[in-house]
Amino acid sequence: MLLYVTLGLLVHFVFFASIFDIYFTSPLVHGMTPQFTPLPPPAKRLMLFVADGLRADKLYELDEDGNSRAPFVRNIIMNEGSWGISHTRVPTESRPGHVAMIAGFYEDVSAVAKGWKENPVEFDSLLNETRYTWSWGSPDILAMFAKGDLRSHIFTESYDASSEDFGAHDVTKLDTWVFDHVKEFFHAARNNQSLFSKVNEDKIVFFLHLLGIDTNGHAHRPSSREYSDNIKLVDKELKEIESTVKDFYGNDGKTAFIFTADHGMTDWGSHGAGHPLETCTPFIAWGAGIRLPQKVSAQKFDDSYLQEWKLENWKRQDINQADVAPLMAALIGVPFPLNSVGIIPVDMLNTSDLFKAESMFTNAVQILEQFKVKMTQKKEATLSFLFTPFKSLSDTKQANILRKARYYIKQKKYDEAVSLCRQLIHLALRGLAYYHTYDRFFLAFNVVLGFVGWTSYASLLIIKSHCNLMRGVSTEAKNPSRLLPCAFVAVGVSVTFFLLIQACPWTYYVYCLLPLPIWYAVLREIPVIQGFVTLLSTFPPRRFLGYLLLFILGVEVLVLSFFYRYMLTAGLVALAAWPFITALWTRAKSISLSWIFFCLLLAVFPLMPVVGRKPDIFLVVGAGLLVLLLSLFVVTSVIKRKDSFINEELVLHLLQMLSVVFSMCVVYGTHHSLLKKQGLPLLNQIVSWTILASSFVMPLLSPPVLFDRLFSILVSSMSTYLLLSTGYEALFPLVLSCLMFVWIHMEQETLQHSVVSCKQKVSTIQFACNTDAAQCRDLCLDDIRRAFFLVFFLVTAFFGTGNIASVNSFDPSSVYCFLTVFSPFKMGALIMWKILIPFVLVMCAFEAVQVTTQLSSKSLFLMVINISDIMALHFFFLIKDHGSWLDIGTSQNERE
Repeated sequence: MLLYVTLGLLVHFVFFASIFDIYFTSPLVHGMTPQFTPLPPPAKRLMLFVADGLRADKLYELDEDGNSRAPFVRNIIMNEGSWGISHTRVPTESRPGHVAMIAGFYEDVSAVAKGWKENPVEFDSLLNETRYTWSWGSPDILAMFAKGDLRSHIFTESYDASSEDFGAHDVTKLDTWVFDHVKEFFHAARNNQSLFSKVNEDKIVFFLHLLGIDTNGHAHRPSSREYSDNIKLVDKELKEIESTVKDFYGNDGKTAFIFTADHGMTDWGSHGAGHPLETCTPFIAWGAGIRLPQKVSAQKFDDSYLQEWKLENWKRQDINQADVAPLMAALIGVPFPLNSVGIIPVDMLNTSDLFKAESMFTNAVQILEQFKVKMTQKKEATLSFLFTPFKSLSDTKQANILRKARYYIKQKKYDEAVSLCRQLIHLALRGLAYYHTYDRFFLAFNVVLGFVGWTSYASLLIIKSHCNLMRGVSTEAKNPSRLLPCAFVAVGVSVTFFLLIQACPWTYYVYCLLPLPIWYAVLREIPVIQGFVTLLSTFPPRRFLGYLLLFILGVEVLVLSFFYRYMLTAGLVALAAWPFITALWTRAKSISLSWIFFCLLLAVFPLMPVVGRKPDIFLVVGAGLLVLLLSLFVVTSVIKRKDSFINEELVLHLLQMLSVVFSMCVVYGTHHSLLKKQGLPLLNQIVSWTILASSFVMPLLSPPVLFDRLFSILVSSMSTYLLLSTGYEALFPLVLSCLMFVWIHMEQETLQHSVVSCKQKVSTIQFACNTDAAQCRDLCLDDIRRAFFLVFFLVTAFFGTGNIASVNSFDPSSVYCFLTVFSPFKMGALIMWKILIPFVLVMCAFEAVQVTTQLSSKSLFLMVINISDIMALHFFFLIKDHGSWLDIGTSQNERE
């Protein structure tokens, strides 16, 4: 058993790890030569304002009275600069948004291992290339770009992380802190000669990160007065900062200003996915080198924003978020970030046509450099006769386009040069994607080959050792031929040599060599395969095809439920019909009715919204009351069952009921305290963490009797789940547990008239007396159904009220009973435990099913793994390496 488990774990670990090698390797390359526009830049310095979480519509639109929330910004749009929408890419989080703006490339998905605080691969950014950079704001964002500052030219000043409190009375202080410190900085520079000389240099950037709007959006929603007031505050302070900077530099006209956002926000206060409210952010640029407003009579866009914002007569110029980096580099004359894939929006520049053409030419060469390095790396690691270059951009074509573009510039045909350079950029970007995914098919083929081999081997183990299908069929193997192992050794040596001469990473050896011993083990079981095929031939064809189609349909429903939650509803409705197609309906009508009722009741939850709903504390309290009511029945039965009124079991039940009462009080009290902007009460926080800690201990103190232990686990879990709930989801574990209790009784009933006569009363079975190997019976078709039920209920537990693959599917207010200060890892851990609680309840219930039906844990493990592996193969080919954490996580989430 230990050998099988070890082999299975190894195969699954390799399969899961391969996802990151095949789909989630970093696209960044190093070794490029810095490129910059070879002409004097229009600006000496740049002020970058990033309003975290600011939606474009909330900034540009007029309020109910027809007035702008940001009159200063609107004046810039109409009289001083260029404006538009900066289209972000998913995932719409702070880290990838800032990387796109300042480094010019989109989220490196391999950064998932480190959250969004830093990139696991070093990258170049605009701030690296400046002479000096001063930045103010959140410690998480500023530290990301100051990391590895060898020249000590990036200066950061940030507030304490504890200031990022969703429950604070006034979170606009995060922005006022930044503006006040910037004003103090310029005031101090007048009296500090060293600082004064630095700020008067060229190629400098002032970076202001404003977190207040994002924090208010999470805490109060973007439609709130607090969110709007924060926009007004930022607009007012922008005007003051501009005035301060212009006065300091004597209105020299050498300062460029950019105001934008890293991402937007949904109406319910979350971000991370690809809704237009999250991906459409404002972009306003003015000052040195920026084109003045252009009045137009008509504009064509796919949306109706211009009419809604009353800005249809001012030219709107949309950009991609990564385009901000090359634009800023061109404005102050620093090299473009080496890993940038942005395209400079030359139409926004108020410079000569020559400067625009040279800037676009530099942009094209900079991106082409990345393409050349990527191609060289792949060419050196591949045998020459196997290497397939990117045909659309050969060396000859590169040289021809660059020569032609340079010729156009000399001939002063600047528009043609810009167009040709843009064409070269698009080809280079396609080539980068081509070489980044060059080995994908080769690796995927080997990984799938090994995984299919493991699934086959596990199936053979079940057939050979844990069912009666092979009885009467000779499985005695003849002396194994030496040809088979010799053939596999020869193949292994060849594969190793092939990988060695290409200097492949060590992981490639694992993916390519692991299938060999697995398939060797499969082929050694040829007699078992032959016997199984012989036995299948004795089955009635219609019956065999019926079972096969039913199994395939069930697996496909499970797969689709990862993408369409309503498939769980369809599955639960189908499960509700189970008693009607068996003898259960006539034998145990009351239990069958309970099964039907709870299946249909649970089927409602996948149809409920995951996000976008308002908190409903009364539903949470109502769920707590139902738990208390259920506990009263149990306490009553305990009193009747015991001789003495007071006993340890009764005390434990009362303590657990008390923890549920405390949870209800904390949820209600915290909700009202936050509504009054009084923050999270310390007492509530202490009680919440205490309940969480006690929930792990309480069930261990309960009697080992099956029903008592399961009920203790339910009540302890619910006390914690209530603290993490904001609405209807508080009812989900309760309904799920009721269905699990009914399922245990249903499985008992199925054994009553079966060949297995092991029916016991649930009230007498103990977890401590687990089934030993001698008691285990052979498998039957009903056991395959039980394994399928387990997998289905696990998927339902994960996706019933939310999506395990994305924290974005959950309201951040879920953790407000525990903490309100922004802490992504603590908050993520709490939300993950909320996700896992229903999973734990299902696993405990199935352990009870296994004990009561005397199932072999080994055979059960292999059956569940096989079903999961078949699902995993589906998902392997559906993985996305782009999109939101919801898209990526749903596709790559481990299915075992």
